[in-house]
Amino acid sequence: MADSSEGLGGEARALVVAARRATLATIAPDGRPRLVPVCFELVDEHVWIAIDDKPKRSADPMDLARVRDVLARPRVTLLVDRWDEDWSRLGWVRIDGRAAVVESGGPGHAAAINALRAKYPQYRSHALEERPAIRVSIERVVSWGSLEA
Repeated sequence: MADSSEGLGGEARALVVAARRATLATIAPDGRPRLVPVCFELVDEHVWIAIDDKPKRSADPMDLARVRDVLARPRVTLLVDRWDEDWSRLGWVRIDGRAAVVESGGPGHAAAINALRAKYPQYRSHALEERPAIRVSIERVVSWGSLEA
């Protein structure tokens, strides 16, 4: 297992960049972890997570549990993992960081939206530029297993 407070480098970066999904962990008001699968992209040493306009319980993106959690308790964890029937290829990267909700027009928002659309063609029909996004500043990276992309 590798543990680093120096950011995302080497093979861990390769696995994260190649991954199509991750699991975001936030902390709910009662202290329990809240997990949700997310689409994400690495931009300028931050992980950006779209708040897309797929159907959700509320039309207001600020009313989503993950957004409320980040606003109240910004410490989050993002887990990027790879499963394979060949267990010698199993691997994961855990990114611990501080999250912020960045409103449309905020610092880095436009570049992040462009990068997310480049990675996920499905986002081309979503009004992401009108919605906030979650930016995770990487504080610690822990990895395990085979990380080759």
